[in-house]
Amino acid sequence: MDMKPFTPKDNESHPPLIHPPYKSSTSRSPSKDPIIVPQTISELTGPTFDHSELPEHSTDLTMNGRKTGEPLGERIIVTGRILDENGDPVPNAMVEIWQANSAGRYIDSEDHHQAPLDPNFLGAGRMLTDKDGWYRFLTLRPGAYPWGNHPNAWRPPHIHFSIFGANIMTRLVTQMYFEGDPLLQYDPICASASEEARVRMIADFSLEHTEEGFALGYLWDIVIRGPKATPFED
Repeated sequence: MDMKPFTPKDNESHPPLIHPPYKSSTSRSPSKDPIIVPQTISELTGPTFDHSELPEHSTDLTMNGRKTGEPLGERIIVTGRILDENGDPVPNAMVEIWQANSAGRYIDSEDHHQAPLDPNFLGAGRMLTDKDGWYRFLTLRPGAYPWGNHPNAWRPPHIHFSIFGANIMTRLVTQMYFEGDPLLQYDPICASASEEARVRMIADFSLEHTEEGFALGYLWDIVIRGPKATPFED
């Protein structure tokens, strides 16, 4: 049971609640200042998870949606550690991901992008970190897609992450981007974080985690609280 008080996030590096270049943030954001909730046992403990909540192939997104064959796209391995503000690993954290397919389309009735769906790719997975805080997913590199925020607006390829740490105050929802992507400079969601903090959302190519003849590897550590936390998707 983790009873350590949490360190507040660095608001200067995290995206503001309202970021006008990201148009929908102006209508979705709270109109009043947030209330600071005192830390009690309800904030400093739970929830807890176990492997019974993990379906078959939950870490392999190339398998967990398969119906008739292999999904289409470039296989990638995304791995890294979940860390606290002191750089210590967070074991048994629930890590969930979801993403568009390789053509840039989600399995979602609200996604009207004129790109093909892949019947063999659900685009979602989950796992628990090991004793050293490591997670690992086999998936496909997502495609870019248009999103109508501004003229000729395209979201850069990205993977959504949701993390539940040792307590409710270590809940984090964020996005992972890819090193060297030319669309990052035009994306108002990525740009809503400070310039220094944006690098915390970008995964590095990793030859060490690349599997020869099979899949490229990307390494991305996530800090779930404190002044160096990975930017939160408010």
